[in-house]
Amino acid sequence: MAAAPSLRRTCALPIALLALAVVLSACTALRGADDGPVPGRIARLLPADVVLLGEQHDAPEHHAIERESVEALVAQRQLAALALEMAEEGRTTAKLSTAATEAQVQAALAWDAKAWPWTDYAPAVMAAVRAGVPVLGANLPRARMRDAMADVSLDAQLSEAALRAQQAAVRDGHCGLLPEAQIVPMTRIQIARDRAMAHTLAEQPRGPGQVVLLVTGAAHADPALGVPQHLPTDLKVRSVRMAAGGAASGRGGFDAVWATPALPAQDYCARVQPPAARPAS
Repeated sequence: MAAAPSLRRTCALPIALLALAVVLSACTALRGADDGPVPGRIARLLPADVVLLGEQHDAPEHHAIERESVEALVAQRQLAALALEMAEEGRTTAKLSTAATEAQVQAALAWDAKAWPWTDYAPAVMAAVRAGVPVLGANLPRARMRDAMADVSLDAQLSEAALRAQQAAVRDGHCGLLPEAQIVPMTRIQIARDRAMAHTLAEQPRGPGQVVLLVTGAAHADPALGVPQHLPTDLKVRSVRMAAGGAASGRGGFDAVWATPALPAQDYCARVQPPAARPAS
């Protein structure tokens, strides 16, 4: 998916001081889609059938943006559903009342609090529930991961270049500790997860002018490799990368990059242990 052209303009200050106010006003009006309050940023992505918010999982500001995005879409009656990487495909709050407790919502989604701290996602999830908007699990069920590892048809779901890039991402994501023989099977899991999320998004009914919002990791939201690769071509899709500390390499293929404050430097690989050859049953 081609990146949307940036609206950001460079406004040079004129020598004539009398024109200064006019020029500054124009600069403000032409701020890009990556800037400003969240409701305005969301509005500039629309109309769309699907919007993907790609987060860094441990960035608190990203969870705040997710809540604000849900609230903005709810306020305009534009949110058809909130889909989550953090819960498995088939799980839904659709049968719950708007007065459901957080415990009831977690039970409906079979929430894994060890993997996904509930306090990070509860504000966005509960904002949707309170508005009567269904919250959907979208990720590949763990019980299907073993089958995905052996499914050679998944190798053909991406172009050769994209498949190599996805394999490299899996290798890097495991800090180089994954046995080389496991790169292909683990890449298949990644592709199967993207396909499961895409299926959830595509199957969800939408009213006129409504959008399905997916909260997921930035890698899954990547238009070149992730969920957008598996969505029907007749859907209008917008992908956002939320980037702690900003994005040094620009937008990439994303429609927008929303910069947030940098996080303290961490060596994520320092605490990673070599993974088992197969996922636990």
